[in-house]
Amino acid sequence: MTDSTPSPRKAAIYLRISQDREMDGLAIERQREQCEALATYRQWEVVQTYVDQSKSATDRTKVRPAYDRMVSDYKAGAFTAIVCYDLDRLTRQPRQLEDWIDAAELRGLALVTANGDADLSTDGGRMYARIKAAVARAEMERKGARQSAAQRQRAMQGRAPKGMRPLGYATNGDVIPDEAEAVRAIYALFTRPAHPESLRSLARALSGTQDIEGITPRPRHSHVVSKERAQRRIAEGKEPRTIEPDGPWSPSTVLGILRNPRYARMSTYTPKTAQADGGRRRSWRAQILRDDAGEPIRGQWEAIVDDETWWRAQDILDDKDRVTNTSGSTKRKHLGSGLYRCGVCGGKVTGAPRGYGCAGHITRTGPAIDDYVTRVISARLSQPDALRKRKTADDTPETAGISAAIAEQRGRILRAQRDYDDEVIEGRDLKRIREAAEARIAELETERLLQARGSTLAPILGVDDPAAAFQEATLEVRREVIDTLATVTLRPHPRGRKGFDPDSVEIQWR
Repeated sequence: MTDSTPSPRKAAIYLRISQDREMDGLAIERQREQCEALATYRQWEVVQTYVDQSKSATDRTKVRPAYDRMVSDYKAGAFTAIVCYDLDRLTRQPRQLEDWIDAAELRGLALVTANGDADLSTDGGRMYARIKAAVARAEMERKGARQSAAQRQRAMQGRAPKGMRPLGYATNGDVIPDEAEAVRAIYALFTRPAHPESLRSLARALSGTQDIEGITPRPRHSHVVSKERAQRRIAEGKEPRTIEPDGPWSPSTVLGILRNPRYARMSTYTPKTAQADGGRRRSWRAQILRDDAGEPIRGQWEAIVDDETWWRAQDILDDKDRVTNTSGSTKRKHLGSGLYRCGVCGGKVTGAPRGYGCAGHITRTGPAIDDYVTRVISARLSQPDALRKRKTADDTPETAGISAAIAEQRGRILRAQRDYDDEVIEGRDLKRIREAAEARIAELETERLLQARGSTLAPILGVDDPAAAFQEATLEVRREVIDTLATVTLRPHPRGRKGFDPDSVEIQWR
């Protein structure tokens, strides 16, 4: 005589908590006890328990490893019943709920909750589950809207955002001096015209595997932050969480530092609807909050880098040629790019493949012009009164303030150019902003020259042969000397005349 007693149904228990701040597992254990008691009451055999601790089910893009493993095991036939504490512990996504309802209707899955509110084996239970999921979804969206509004309001007021602190800033927005120096060094080395450093080389220098002057190796930032959090918990009498291990810096972390508008004291807010720009641009454009005049909202914290430096970094990162540049070089290749002026409109010319150009006005061959300018400047430097043979400090508060104001105006021009490229403003707006900013820059630069010659001229000032020193100096120093001594204007090349015409290059001494 055979035993006709049916074998018990095989069941899985799923446990989840969105955020376990104490990480002591007590909340999960309370769910486990009630789910196991329900399985015993139903006379089901628990074959597997799946646990997602501190895993949200609200965001469908978030990975829940235990949940995904449970879905795979169910499809493989490992069990035919699921027990969870509450329906929203299993899922907060209506689409996922419908998958489980289909499994209950079509494949006989038994899904019950320990609080007794849901039983997908009945039509009433399935109706209740759908209603509850819709209500939970609506409440989640309302909560998200309230949180987003609060975050945006905080950003509009220029208050430091919550969350993980960036390198260089404390959680309250105060500057951490040694970290801020590291941030400044990263920007300076990445944006310097002569031999700029790459993301990879900067990451190696921070990790201590490559020597770069100006960069001091330091622990990975995420490791430092996790240690700080552990220390705070100990001070509060709580058990510390696991400290993230130290390791090498990654280029992506350096990229994140260079992309962060907060370092230039720009308040940021990232809406959930913001889409990444693609490529290396990420979503930094959508992060910068602006006032009614289109100017960035300034944060209530100290800037670590100036506007111009931050926008220069964005120019380099957004340069499409840089992506395919196998040599890794992003340095400026033209002596007069952004320095010489157009003889038609007065604007600054840009570097072209063979020289200089101003759209619709002039196109000039570069080497002959640069040679001529170099010879004229060298001759001027040979004269005793060209530059005083003494160094004048430029680190006074007055000069520093002037430099900051110039950088802000240059950053304004760069922002306007970006807005024009993105079709946020029209050409006439770009022209108006550029002309106003350049006029102010000219005033400030004159004032700065009266204050000091600048430390970048140190290789030229005080030497016996300034002309020779100028010819052997770096591109940046030569540009600074030219900008200090003269204004170079390029006229259209005379038609019908072959060869270089010195009269087409006007040099006005300051």
